[in-house]
Amino acid sequence: MLNVQGMHSDVATLKKASIWHEASRIIREEGFRAFWKGNLVTIAHRLPYSSVNFYAYEHYKKLLHTIPGLESHRVNMGGNVVVHFVGGGLAGITAASTTYPLDLVRTRLAAQTNVIYYKGIFHALQTITTEEGVFGLYKGLGATLLGVGPNIAIGFSVYETLRSFWQSHRPHDSPVAMSLACGSLSGIASSTATFPLDLVRRRKQLEGVGGRARVYTTSLFGTFKYIMQTEGFRGLYRGILPEYYKVVPGVGICFMTYETLKICLSDVTAKL
Repeated sequence: MLNVQGMHSDVATLKKASIWHEASRIIREEGFRAFWKGNLVTIAHRLPYSSVNFYAYEHYKKLLHTIPGLESHRVNMGGNVVVHFVGGGLAGITAASTTYPLDLVRTRLAAQTNVIYYKGIFHALQTITTEEGVFGLYKGLGATLLGVGPNIAIGFSVYETLRSFWQSHRPHDSPVAMSLACGSLSGIASSTATFPLDLVRRRKQLEGVGGRARVYTTSLFGTFKYIMQTEGFRGLYRGILPEYYKVVPGVGICFMTYETLKICLSDVTAKL
């Protein structure tokens, strides 16, 4: 909600914006359940997104290791960072492109306040296709790919680097705690680096919804320029604190679950 507040608020209102102010407004106007608005489509999006992301990452890593220059540096930290960064970026782009319509629907359902324009996932998909065409389901995809590629690339490379460093210095520590801590730190790093692109993506996704006036140009850089002119540099990081509160446990749990399942499933496979 803080991400898109600049689309329909004046300067005075923006200055008052805060996490607790927005949270109290949601409870007052929409009720406590509104905090989970769009949660079903978030889960529907996150399941295939995470699956494709991690699956593609492992395969891109294997593919990159077959490249002659990188294969010889496989045990080298620098070579591994390149593999993790490029593999993560390609995996993020693959996952985001595959599941983007659900991401767009998630944003629009969560951004509804007093007027309910979309009644659910399938109604939103149908309405967007009817009113905006099939390409309407991919509105903001350019900003998403520009943000998701570096975001996942930074996330995976920071996570793998921190985990390798931790394992080399404290090999007997719990792998669960290790994955949780390294995943949380990687989430902070990747979100900080790519947050402005994520903010632009959400605003592009909501532009023109329900007859809302189009305030941004079709150009990605034009949108950045408009936000800078109307909200200043801080406008590009509107909502960064709630993003931290989300990614620290969220990304940490994601990596922890992934590593734990890999261990469990490898044990099951070995027994079979």
